[in-house]
Amino acid sequence: MKRLLIALLLSFIIYHLGSNFVFAQTKKPTPTSGPRFAACDLCGYCPPNNPPQSWSACQKCLYPNINPNPAAKESLKINPKTNLPPAAAPGRQYTSLGCITTGTGSFQEGGPAGVVQTLLRIIFSVVGGVAFLYLIYGGFVIAASQNNPERINYGKRLVYGAIIGLVFTLMSVLIVNLIANQVLKIPGFGE
Repeated sequence: MKRLLIALLLSFIIYHLGSNFVFAQTKKPTPTSGPRFAACDLCGYCPPNNPPQSWSACQKCLYPNINPNPAAKESLKINPKTNLPPAAAPGRQYTSLGCITTGTGSFQEGGPAGVVQTLLRIIFSVVGGVAFLYLIYGGFVIAASQNNPERINYGKRLVYGAIIGLVFTLMSVLIVNLIANQVLKIPGFGE
C-alpha cells in the first residue's frame, strides 16, 4: 500500500513539473511581434501553397471586404483582440455550385432552409427548362410526322415523358417541403 501511495505521489509531482515546464516554454505573442496568420482560410488557401483555382470566386463570396490579392493574406490574418481569423460574410456559403446566400443574413437561423430552397430552385429551373424543350421537340416531331404512326408515337412518348418528369419533380419538391416544414419543423420552409 505504501508503494502504491508513493508511486501515485511521484507521478503527481512529475505530471505537475512536466506540465509547468511545457507551459513555461511556450512564447506568448506580444503586440510588437507582428501579425499572426491562420494555417488555412475557408477557401482552401494554405500558404506556402498556391491558392486553389476557385479562390478568387470564393474570396468574393466569403470575404467581400478584403484585398483580392492572395499574397496579402488578409483572409488568414488573425485579429489580436479576438484571436480569430476573419469570419465569412454572414449568410454565405461557397460550394461547387457557386456562392449560395440564405437571404437571412446567417446560416444559423433559417440557414438549412435557405440552402435547400436555393438548391430546389436551381434543380426545378433546370428540370423545368429541359421539360419545356422536350415538350417543344415532341410537338415538333408530332407536327412533322406526316401521319407516320411510328413518328407520332415517338412524339407522344416525348410529350408524355416531359409531363411525367415535370410532375415527378413538382411532387419531389412538395414532399421535401412537406417533410421539412411539417415533420422536421425546420425554420424557413413554411414561408
